[in-house]
Amino acid sequence: MIFKKLTGYIIWFFIIVLTVSLFRNVGRMFKIKGEIRTEKDKIAKIRKENDKLQADLLESQTPEFVEKEIRNKLGFVKTGETVVVLPDAETLRKLTPQPQDDEETLPDPNWRRWLKLFI
Repeated sequence: MIFKKLTGYIIWFFIIVLTVSLFRNVGRMFKIKGEIRTEKDKIAKIRKENDKLQADLLESQTPEFVEKEIRNKLGFVKTGETVVVLPDAETLRKLTPQPQDDEETLPDPNWRRWLKLFI
């Protein structure tokens, strides 16, 4: 009798331990799946950025890009071209005419215009 009870308790103990272990493993599995999904998203983002950088590299090796950079950064011009240098934004603001501050008023209502007309 005691042996049957003891065996029953041992079996229930192992069932509980296995159930807890199963739930822990299922929880770990979902956590790992989430981490895998996150890492796949990072990989996709990095690949997209890499593709963009590859395209930029190919573009930067073209003669047109090199000419554009030479013109913009070094200020070189072709023969016969004229360079126009504009001042910075703050200087332009100082040189532009300042708008006059006119008070915005609504037109007189009709009754006041009639009153002015007769008085």
